[in-house]
Amino acid sequence: MAKLDIYREYIQRLLKEYAARDLGEDNVDVQLIFDTEHDHYQLFYVGWRNRRRVYGPVIHLDIKNEKIWLQWNGTEDDIAADLVELGVPKQDIVLGFHSPYMRQFTDYAVG
Repeated sequence: MAKLDIYREYIQRLLKEYAARDLGEDNVDVQLIFDTEHDHYQLFYVGWRNRRRVYGPVIHLDIKNEKIWLQWNGTEDDIAADLVELGVPKQDIVLGFHSPYMRQFTDYAVG
């Protein structure tokens, strides 16, 4: 299996695992958005908590130039470490939520 296909599988598996965690809220849906044509992947919350709207991405990952870009992590978990544990080398993971300048000080790819 090509590297890109493996990364797509890893991302989808990871997001499904996070989605399976029960929020315990009846009025908040967990949605998985997989755009496999353009390689955008998100876990999203949509709903209502009391009288307040809940709407937004929890995790957003992209694949660009055969690297996994972690664009947003709204969890307290280390998604990049989860990807490494699945077998993705650190040089193929970009912490996109860090500025390009700050990325050079991480163990991950700059871009």
